[in-house]
Amino acid sequence: MTPPIERLEEKLGYRFRNRELLLRALTHRSCASEFPPDECPDNEQLEYLGDAVLGFVVSEALVARYPAAREGELSQWKSHLVSATYLYRCALAIELGDYLRLGKGEERNGGRARRTVLANAFEAVIAAIHLDGGIEMARAFVKAKVLLEIDQMADGAIELLNHKSVLQERTQAMGLPMPRYLTIGTAGPEHAKVFTVEARVGDLLSQRATGSSKKAASQHAAEMLIGRLKSLDGSFTTPQV
Repeated sequence: MTPPIERLEEKLGYRFRNRELLLRALTHRSCASEFPPDECPDNEQLEYLGDAVLGFVVSEALVARYPAAREGELSQWKSHLVSATYLYRCALAIELGDYLRLGKGEERNGGRARRTVLANAFEAVIAAIHLDGGIEMARAFVKAKVLLEIDQMADGAIELLNHKSVLQERTQAMGLPMPRYLTIGTAGPEHAKVFTVEARVGDLLSQRATGSSKKAASQHAAEMLIGRLKSLDGSFTTPQV
């Protein structure tokens, strides 16, 4: 049973004047297809608008927070904050899946926990807030629910996260198994250890790399494996640093 919509408004931190906008943002096309279009419109247009609003607000916030940053840095940080992987985490944090309106088939196939479905619905909610309350309300929502990591951008944490995130998204898009990471070994004195990590996708694609920490080594291995995948798919491009 779907929880009351008022409970979701509490999680969003925003109360709608026109609740139909919120209901539409929660309506997956699988549900809309079971009703006449005028009775149950889906959230795809709102997702489109929400993507644009999110991109603008995130870009605005990054420029304000890091006025001396290079364009490449800003693009990389933005790419992380608007990625489907990150928005999926944001959607999970507010338990958005509990409130989705899904068709019977999508419900049976686990749509409430599906990464793409949740990320798209999250963008649709941003658009619904924008249409209902204006850009200031949308900006406040994005600041509260999306920009939680903005102060960590320049410390290198996001740079390290980036390659693993890109690799995961690319393997999913190509229908490949999820990447796995295995620590192969360590070398050097205790105060200056060097770690070797292997990134593996399925049984045929793997790459080893070293680093001063397991995290750094796994990121380097992911970056190198991205290059291998790029050679298999010429349309794939990685974010600019």
